[in-house]
Amino acid sequence: MTQATTPRPQLFDRRAIAAHRSRLTPQALFLHDIARDEIEDRLSMVNRSFTNPALVAPFAEGWERCLPDARHVADDETLDLAVGAHDLVVHAMSLHWANDPVGQLIQCHRALSEDGLLLVVMLGGQTLHELRSALATAETRLLGGLSPRVAPMAEVRDLGALLQRAGFALPVADVVPLTAKYRDLQHLMHELRGMGETNAMTERQRITPSRRLFAEAEEIYRDTYATADGLLPATFELICLTGWSPSETQQKPLRPGSAKARLADALKVPETPLPK
Repeated sequence: MTQATTPRPQLFDRRAIAAHRSRLTPQALFLHDIARDEIEDRLSMVNRSFTNPALVAPFAEGWERCLPDARHVADDETLDLAVGAHDLVVHAMSLHWANDPVGQLIQCHRALSEDGLLLVVMLGGQTLHELRSALATAETRLLGGLSPRVAPMAEVRDLGALLQRAGFALPVADVVPLTAKYRDLQHLMHELRGMGETNAMTERQRITPSRRLFAEAEEIYRDTYATADGLLPATFELICLTGWSPSETQQKPLRPGSAKARLADALKVPETPLPK
C-alpha cells in the first residue's frame, strides 16, 4: 500500500500574491527598474551573445530593452520552461515569493543548455528591517504577541549555497543595498501596495489591523529610524545571483596542492610557518 504523504506547508499564499499584483501601480516599480539595470550591467560584462533567452518575472513590462527577444514565463511554482531550451534565463524580482526557491533554481537549471547562464535578482537580506521591527514592537506592546506581517528574507550567503545545491557552476552572489525615504508609514505602505509587495504569508491575520497598531508602529519607526529631516528610511537589498550550467569548456578550480609557485614569492614577502 502506498503511504500518503503530508502536503508541504506553504509559506506564501499564491492567490494573495496574484491579487496584490493585480493592483499594480506602474510608477511604484522603481525597484524593478533598478533590478533591470543590474541585469543589463551583468550581461554587458559577459563576452557572449545569447540567442534564446527566457524571462521569469511577474511583469514583462520594462524588460523589452534589456531582453527584446526573451520568452516571458510567469513565476508560477512550476515554471513553463522546456528542458535545455534556453541559453539564458533571467529570474527577476520574484524568487523571494517562492515557496520552493531551490525548486525554482533547479527548474531554471534544467531549462538551460550546456554552458547557459542564469541571472537572478530578488529582494533579500535586510529588506524592510525597519518596518518589521516597528510593527513587531507595536504589536507586542498593544496585543502582547506577534503575527507574521513582513515576509522573511533570505541572506546572500544562503542563496549562494542554494545555487550550488541546484547544480550551478561558478556561483556568485552579491548585494545591492538601497535606501528609500518616505513622508510617513502610510506613504511607505502605499508604495509597497503599488509594487505588489504587501503581506501574502499564508499564516497572516485575515482581519484588518487597527489604526492604533499602525499609529504606534509609526511612532516607534520615527523615534528609532527617522532622518534629520523627519523622513522614514526604508532599506531594500537586491540580491543578485549568477550561475552557469556546467560545461567541460568552463574554467575549473585548481586541485589543492597543484600550484607551481609559492604565494610568498609572488607577494615578495617572507614565508612564516603557522604555529603548531
